[in-house]
Amino acid sequence: MQKLHAQKINTLTGHRDCVYSLEKGISDYHFFSAGGDGIVAIWDLQKPEIGKLVAQIPHSVYALLCIPQYQALIIAQNTQGLHWIDVEKMREKKTLKTTSNAIFDLKYYQNSLLAANADGSVQIIDIENWHIQHTFLDSVLSARSLALHPDNKHLAVGYSDYHIRVFDIKSKKRLYEWKAHKNSVFSLMYTPCGKYLISGGRDAHLKVWNVTQNYILTEDIPAHLFAINHIVSSPCGKYFATGSMDKSIKIWDSQNFKLLKVIDKARYAGHDTSINKLLWHKATQWLLSGSDDKTINIWQIENIS
Repeated sequence: MQKLHAQKINTLTGHRDCVYSLEKGISDYHFFSAGGDGIVAIWDLQKPEIGKLVAQIPHSVYALLCIPQYQALIIAQNTQGLHWIDVEKMREKKTLKTTSNAIFDLKYYQNSLLAANADGSVQIIDIENWHIQHTFLDSVLSARSLALHPDNKHLAVGYSDYHIRVFDIKSKKRLYEWKAHKNSVFSLMYTPCGKYLISGGRDAHLKVWNVTQNYILTEDIPAHLFAINHIVSSPCGKYFATGSMDKSIKIWDSQNFKLLKVIDKARYAGHDTSINKLLWHKATQWLLSGSDDKTINIWQIENIS
């Protein structure tokens, strides 16, 4: 069995409320953060103690999306829609009123933006023309999480009605629909190989669905004590991490779904409260975690087996 070593590299402060979103930057060593205070900040991992203000939004921000080819940072402002920030000039380029509700997740797909909204809709927004191209409306309860299959054929959506729905992203047809958890589906992730869809719910269970066998349930793991808020893959694809309301981060083997490491307050001086968002940074291989305690922790995860 693999043995992993975890070490906290740094704790970043500056947010005045819960940290809800972490997103990669344009350059290798930058990343963005946002949260309940409406502050959107950019950080340099080569000198991470110094964060810079990108934008101050009147409402909380649950989702960010950086699109390097457009030099764009998309900010999802709850109740107000989307803000396009020109990253090079660090100023707002344009806005789009897409919804009067919260926006929980954003993804990029072939010159389009995908947005999961609290009214149950999932919108496809044409980036070039900056307008809503299509809307999936398959639930009256919140669309909480989005995942794109590596071959860009399937879009999986997790909902607050406990269901996962999978759509053909090109034809816009719904392909699969099933009750996946006993409560809201907060996070979804396809494994890099594309064979499995992993889901995390408010019921604290981690579930693995076999894509090649019509999304049949492969694993049902009582992974945390409280809600699983986010799932993220390591850059190498060998591991994935889960962040939970129980204040812990857990590292898992992507092939056999076995637990490899638990990072918490007692053992690693981790977060005091719920962990809302994770970002496994590609250039540094560091794992970043954002929490209700208003901080961002930076973790180094190494294989010592």
